[in-house]
Amino acid sequence: MSLWNAETSVNDRKSSVALAQPTPERQEPIAVAKAPEAPVPPVAAPLPSPGSDLLLGRGARFEGKLTFEGTVRIDARFIGSIVTNDVLVVGEAARIDADITCGTILVHGEVNGNIKAKTAVEIHQTGKVRGDLETPSLVIQRGALFHGASKMDPTGGAKAAPLKAAAASK
Repeated sequence: MSLWNAETSVNDRKSSVALAQPTPERQEPIAVAKAPEAPVPPVAAPLPSPGSDLLLGRGARFEGKLTFEGTVRIDARFIGSIVTNDVLVVGEAARIDADITCGTILVHGEVNGNIKAKTAVEIHQTGKVRGDLETPSLVIQRGALFHGASKMDPTGGAKAAPLKAAAASK
């Protein structure tokens, strides 16, 4: 018998004591305690989660008008118009030729067209935007491309009317 051979027969054993067969032990599920999560600092716009409502994937091509609720991530080619009150994420592989009206937009890819966002526009390092922006909050990271005009009114136009009325009454 070789030392490397782990199998032995009953005849190979020199002992006269019969060995009992091991009985399988019942495995109880082990409770795993989660570590407390650290508080997340507030962000100007909600971050996309892996469980986004919809993903238009890489390699696809869409034309027309896209309207949706929730979060949509586009990594495809899109031509037309996009309307939502929620979050649009433009992935790095995306190329969008559209006028966009949304709540929040996060641009990692390319957008050619005007953007009107009710909450925020974020153009990340790999993002490219060619068109005019209208939003109360604008973030453009170093390395991003933005070619167009921007109009920012953090109050949403609420203070502009009373100021004009007060100036006209003087």
